Amino acid sequence: MKKIITLTFINVFVITLSLAQIFPSWQLSPLYNWQDTTLTPSWQYDNTYNEIWGVQINGVEIAIIGSTAGTHFFDVTNPASVNQVGFVAGAYTGSGVVHRDYHDYNGYLYAVCDEGNNSTLQILDMTNLPNSVSVVYDSNVLFTKSHNIFIDTATAKLYVCAVKHTNPNNFSSAMEIYSLADPLNPSLLYTYNDVGHVHDAYVRNDTAYLNCGNDGFRIVDFHYLDLTGGMAPIELASLTSYPDAGYNHSGWLNNDGTIYAMLDENHGYDIKLLDVSNFNNITILSTFNSGINPNSMAHNAIIKNNLLFVSYYHDGLRVFNITDPTNPFETLYYDTYLPNNHSSYKGAWGVYPFWNKQSHAFSSILVSDMQTGLYVFSGSFPLSINDLDKESSSIFPNPARNGFNTTNKDATNIILYDIFGKKVLQKNLTNNTVSRGNLANGLYFYSLKNKEEIIENGKIILSR
Repeated sequence: MKKIITLTFINVFVITLSLAQIFPSWQLSPLYNWQDTTLTPSWQYDNTYNEIWGVQINGVEIAIIGSTAGTHFFDVTNPASVNQVGFVAGAYTGSGVVHRDYHDYNGYLYAVCDEGNNSTLQILDMTNLPNSVSVVYDSNVLFTKSHNIFIDTATAKLYVCAVKHTNPNNFSSAMEIYSLADPLNPSLLYTYNDVGHVHDAYVRNDTAYLNCGNDGFRIVDFHYLDLTGGMAPIELASLTSYPDAGYNHSGWLNNDGTIYAMLDENHGYDIKLLDVSNFNNITILSTFNSGINPNSMAHNAIIKNNLLFVSYYHDGLRVFNITDPTNPFETLYYDTYLPNNHSSYKGAWGVYPFWNKQSHAFSSILVSDMQTGLYVFSGSFPLSINDLDKESSSIFPNPARNGFNTTNKDATNIILYDIFGKKVLQKNLTNNTVSRGNLANGLYFYSLKNKEEIIENGKIILSR
């Protein structure tokens, strides 16, 4: 059943529309795209690039993208003027590389690779960015290869998934957990082999949401590892039978810990939104897809501010509004990979949105495409219905007749959108006042900007 909202205007004109009608899917335009044609693609999937990650250091936003050569760093603070500011070669490089993965903690970037018997765990010092980045740890003493990693920053633990060791005994583990009490010297806390494979993990406050490939989905409590003598973890929930159950690949938890987006990496399989507020009764709230091709396949996802950002392989970047998790809908998209062969593994690999908690706005959205490299999109548009419904509006009068004002002293620019998401006005503010010009009566959504980013979203009614 579609969620319905009613918009009432001063002249008693009333319309009723679904959220998807009010917020149509907008095609984005990248402000920056980086490709290096001198790099060697992998022989397996013809991918030169892999994972994307982002960090905010020294007041700048840094995009981090992996390639067959190593790890590349870009200053994306201004999406219209991006610069590469660093590069670190991988321990293993060349056409054999398919996967790299990254996570950061306390100014350090942790980097792994899933190929090569000479691969290592690399720890990179990013505290001098955007000026320089340096290698402070590069060793296979702990492990050689890993498919994915995740850092629980609240408890300083590194979760290493699908671990492979070359020395000394050539063995593998489903997942290993390391203490980062000393960030430059990770120490093994626990080896988890309760399932045959852990492909990826999302961990918050020692509660791990595990994507276990063909073994399904698990939620495991690891907080006992902090106790002297250590105790075994406790499995809180498992899910092996659900719609479009395939290779349980990855997922992400929303801010309040109630909704988990789960992705099965199979052609034609839907994304699932799970209610995980009660571990004794996990339910699937909705299933959905890009709607592009019967063989479309989602890869990775991140939830920020009730938006689900999905790197959707051949279908590029897809952004879904999940404010109502029972009725998600697509609101933004960009196809990073144009060839229409949905039977292979090509296209958008990863996505990372920069979210400013203070201004309640997105500054940039990063995407890595396996074949076409790094994309940077501006976040200068209303993205979340939660923001648009904020009561802390600085606009007055509201409703407005001839014009309106704002009490937001930091605002230098305003953008107005109609109910169909079309931009109808954009102008600089003069004495914090705006003339309506020839705009018709009705409901509009606005974004106030300073020189760099959106600082307020809201709604205004214009009447005569």
